[in-house]
Amino acid sequence: MKKIFNPEKKDWPELLGRPTQSVADVEHTVMQIFNEVQTDGDKVLNKYTKQFDGVEISELLVSADEFIESETVVPDRLKDAIQTAKSNIEKFHKAQKTSKIEIETMPGVICWQEKRPIQKVGLYIPGGTAPLFSTILMLAIPANIAGCSELILCTPPDKSGKINPAILYTAKLCGITQIFKVGGIQAIGAMTFGTESINKVYKIFGPGNQYVTVAKQIATKFGVAIDMPAGP
Repeated sequence: MKKIFNPEKKDWPELLGRPTQSVADVEHTVMQIFNEVQTDGDKVLNKYTKQFDGVEISELLVSADEFIESETVVPDRLKDAIQTAKSNIEKFHKAQKTSKIEIETMPGVICWQEKRPIQKVGLYIPGGTAPLFSTILMLAIPANIAGCSELILCTPPDKSGKINPAILYTAKLCGITQIFKVGGIQAIGAMTFGTESINKVYKIFGPGNQYVTVAKQIATKFGVAIDMPAGP
């Protein structure tokens, strides 16, 4: 650890600078991986999972046994907390549902507003040191209430090739059965173009690091919508 005491004010900007890269710096890497995913599908997902996550995956889709195992591992106190959060989030989003609004603004002119679900939705959930199972609640619950018919979740595996049990437990609680062990740019690419295992989606939601954030922005160039570029 490097310790700095009483630095000169002129040095503050450099010391406080974040170790980030610009979109231009990352875009080349994103496009390279996107092109590979578009061409070679699952093979490329496995290649980059081994390179970036340090593990070889024989099956991208989480199995039924892994879901069952997660229920035995997650502590009861955490399960209770997740259940409580789920209940609160459901109450809030159910209140957002509205019926079709139709009004005749002048004779013969009918204007209306109605909400329709997006059919195929992709959720990206960070793993590693930040397994954001709370994000599953915040994304999957409104998607279910809206009536989205297909939810796909991508999240990176750990060094043993497993997904954090809290992520699996929460996903199952929210009715998500398609969870794939893939993260980073390659996961966004898979949901953008589709592979042998992962279906193409119409909109991608969820936070991630700077590479994931840029990948989501690039995905919009290929006709896939996103929620927003996440913050730092």
